Amino acid sequence: MILVCGGIKGGVGKTTLATNMAILRSAAGRDVLLVDADDQATASDFTAVRNETLQGNAGYTSIKLHGANVRSEVMRMVGKYDDVVIDVGGRDTAGQRAALSVADVYVVPFLPGSFDVWTLDSVGELVEEARAFNDKLKAVCVINRADSIGSDNAEAAAIALEIPNLTYIDAPMGNRKAFRSAAAQGLAVTEMKRPDKKAVEELEKLYKYLFDA
Repeated sequence: MILVCGGIKGGVGKTTLATNMAILRSAAGRDVLLVDADDQATASDFTAVRNETLQGNAGYTSIKLHGANVRSEVMRMVGKYDDVVIDVGGRDTAGQRAALSVADVYVVPFLPGSFDVWTLDSVGELVEEARAFNDKLKAVCVINRADSIGSDNAEAAAIALEIPNLTYIDAPMGNRKAFRSAAAQGLAVTEMKRPDKKAVEELEKLYKYLFDA
């Protein structure tokens, strides 16, 4: 399976989602390739920290790719791995479009704020264009850094449900310190010595939506 974590809004948690999914998939016994297709290279930085924390045993293979090379290199290497997770930048780039041309699932995290939600319209248009070249593409969106109180989550979900070409999945990720603390150590929240139970439950629920559906 080829999973792309993307969107056209930065700072919404794409890399956190991509790295955690790569780790959970690896822990399930899969041979995983993590592709960093974001110019900021945060996934590569995460992997470097992870290798330092785990004495060089990240548990997955990590490479950097850019632009049209995302498509050509992933197609060349996909047969060597059970799963490929691609982290793309938070804007409409050649790399993201190349990733969508080969993806099975495209997951778009978004924050429960009005501006973030309304950018999903443009994402839906991007998906429609991508499906002209990749008719198997499944595109979903999920709330990240969900608010613990108030109506913003429900209001954001209601809007997301109406976006053409995107399926909203009810597996919100909370605004939890555990995700930031784990990332600083190159770990998934499931790997912490004292894991945050709610963070783990949220991550595993989303994992099942993406890989077991």
